[in-house]
Amino acid sequence: MNIDFSKLGGNDASDTITHPRDLWSVLPNKDKRFDGYPRDVQGQVWEQWYSRRHERDLTIKMNTGGGKTVVGLVLLKSCLNESVGPALYVAPNPFLVQQVLNEAKLLGIEVTEDPRSSRYSSGRAICVVSINRLINGKSVFGVGDEGIQIPIGSVVVDDAHACLAASEEQFSIQVTSSDPVYKSLLALFFKDLEHVSPTGALEVRDEDPSKNMVVPFWAWIDKQDKVVEILHAARETESLQFRYPLLKEHLSLCECVFGGGKVEISARCLPIGVIPAFGTASRRIFMSATIGDDGILVSHFDASSDSISRPITPASAGDIGDRMILVPQQINPDFTDEQLIAYFGRYSNWTNVVVLVPSDYRARAWSGVATQTLRASNLQDGIASLRSGHVGLTVLVNKYDGIDLPDDACRILVVDGLPDVRGQLEKIEQGVLLGSEAALRDSVQRVEQGMGRGIRSSEDYCAVFLMGRSLTRQLYARNAKSFLTPATRAQLDLSEQLTEQMQQPTIKEMHSVVKRFLDREVGWVKASKAAVVRAKPTAVGTMSAVPICQRNAFNAASRRDFKQAVREMQKAADAAGEDRVKGWLLWQLAEYEHRIDAARAQKVLRQAVELSPQVIRPIDGIDYVRLPSKLARQASECLGYLREKYDDSNVFLIDVHSILDAVAFQPNSASRFESALAELARILGFASQEPERDFGRGPDVLWSMGQQRFLVIECKNEAVVETISKGYCNQLTGSVMWFVEKYGETCTAVPLLVHPAGVIEYAATMHPDARVIREEELDKLRSAVKAFAAAVSGKSRFGSEEEVAEILTYHRLTAEHFVSTFSSKVRGKK
Repeated sequence: MNIDFSKLGGNDASDTITHPRDLWSVLPNKDKRFDGYPRDVQGQVWEQWYSRRHERDLTIKMNTGGGKTVVGLVLLKSCLNESVGPALYVAPNPFLVQQVLNEAKLLGIEVTEDPRSSRYSSGRAICVVSINRLINGKSVFGVGDEGIQIPIGSVVVDDAHACLAASEEQFSIQVTSSDPVYKSLLALFFKDLEHVSPTGALEVRDEDPSKNMVVPFWAWIDKQDKVVEILHAARETESLQFRYPLLKEHLSLCECVFGGGKVEISARCLPIGVIPAFGTASRRIFMSATIGDDGILVSHFDASSDSISRPITPASAGDIGDRMILVPQQINPDFTDEQLIAYFGRYSNWTNVVVLVPSDYRARAWSGVATQTLRASNLQDGIASLRSGHVGLTVLVNKYDGIDLPDDACRILVVDGLPDVRGQLEKIEQGVLLGSEAALRDSVQRVEQGMGRGIRSSEDYCAVFLMGRSLTRQLYARNAKSFLTPATRAQLDLSEQLTEQMQQPTIKEMHSVVKRFLDREVGWVKASKAAVVRAKPTAVGTMSAVPICQRNAFNAASRRDFKQAVREMQKAADAAGEDRVKGWLLWQLAEYEHRIDAARAQKVLRQAVELSPQVIRPIDGIDYVRLPSKLARQASECLGYLREKYDDSNVFLIDVHSILDAVAFQPNSASRFESALAELARILGFASQEPERDFGRGPDVLWSMGQQRFLVIECKNEAVVETISKGYCNQLTGSVMWFVEKYGETCTAVPLLVHPAGVIEYAATMHPDARVIREEELDKLRSAVKAFAAAVSGKSRFGSEEEVAEILTYHRLTAEHFVSTFSSKVRGKK
């Protein structure tokens, strides 16, 4: 007798039930690995979402490894059953698209990768795509005036923080110096750049990798017709065809930045409405473990701030995998990078070690112990190797999100250094906001994204090492840990309790603790589980007024309602709690004001510069503020600065090591080098400035050493050539002339050039008093400062004035001995 049980009960329940928990229970073809599911956290999220599902924009925050993919697929299936389709699942990259497809197969939920599929359009299958397939100038979903080509009813944006980064890149035109577009734009704006900074303009023209300059907004706005003409003529070229259509209607609201042989055109707020299918979707669900400021979903995806400010979270953070988070150079400041690299290299002989580095330059430090180094071109194959068995030590270059390394794929994860900023505009704004809470929050969030790569379920475990002085400095700056998610913060706090027992361990002693963790010692496991269970996720989003006002202003300006745009930016500036942030916002306000009253815009910009000197200067510049030529005794200045800034000598040591790490010959580090050199002066009891950065004229760094003595310093720490060029010689001479103009003949200055070579090229003429700081002198300076810091940190409140004076003198860090000890004469090339 032929009996078909599937015909019993009428329609297939999995195609009609809408409540996610009930839908889960009736999915007919789930893999046995889901026996006993759903997890409590998944059920809690589904319950909250179902009660709020009619809100258009919702955020779901679940810990890394909490099963977000399963949650998102079931939610979209629920939307289809409720006839709110078609349903689209968006992942950050093709690698994660494949993981979603695999997960859907295990769940028995029908999916497709083809948005043109009739199964997608009819609501029978969920379409899974990468964010770049949805957002590009030739998107199959429709772009701009062509309208909606393929509709979206409900969409899940998974790993929203990674999708945000990819979206920023898509909404950015980037052209190299070999492209005619670059040449045309540089010719159009060179005089404007030169007016802001003559030296900077020459460095841009010479493609100096360390120099980035933003085109003044008045020039960018007033020359829009010529900009459009240049870009329109090249719209079908490889560099423009996928990005120009996304920005062409909003070009006047963009920023244009030259630097390092590239030009970048990008917007602070993404005109996401240019993808109308996404902009008009009935339900948009953003899922992430780490979004530092939920407002970025408002500024970038034009999401509703009312809904986004109330994220959906599980009741407990206990779904996260187990991590022991160690900061070796905080545990023992004497640990060197070389010691730690050798240690991880040895450990990789029997377990997979994964190292996240910000750049190719930093990857080279690991080349002696790395089994494989992964970039975009070989990422997928490399990750597959890790998942299939023992590889050794893998270095991932600038990949802090968008990858999963479960179980034995990664038992030790090293985050070596802070992630690099993504674009040229971001580099400019990083300098403007440096030291602000906003910049710190963003930096900590990126580190946390990296820390999440090694745990992908609540049963997973991974030892995480945070390495690099700059990273350590950020983590312990102004209570930056408060910006971590509750579960990560709980794990870090527990690990810090552990390190308090170590008392400056050796590498071997630290290793013994890590081994006990990896062996899953019961005492640790119990304490760790209890810590994360007690960490309650917040039900209130972290959202400031700034991104909301920025989006409102951008939308108003897109309608050419510039008065409303100015009002919105004024609200944002009024709400800013820090001068640097307020200055940054006033800069943006001035850009909108320029369309209404150009003179008023310059006044606003002058206010902005007073609050944050790194914002673009007004047309008529700003008055130079001289450094004091006379100071108190160096030891007194030094001691006063240290006592005012540092309550904790250990934090002081972390800071000093971070500064010294930045004072090095390495690529893409000029701004950090110059800031670190200026900070080093203050630590030693001198006064300092960065005149070229802050005033558009003068040397990179200026030190006042008291008694009317100064150091005029030009920094070329990114140089790799064996001789000092004629251009660098002329630049140093020009800075000395600037100094004489500003300080007169009564003050004396030693011209100093930081450069790896001590020899000038044949055709060059160097200032007769010039000296050079080469790598050997820089190493000597770092050693002396490190020894000085160790000595004063061991004394109560950094010691007495007499003790500080004695230590400075012993290490020849005084005004009398500094130049002769840490620089050498320049030699001419025969």
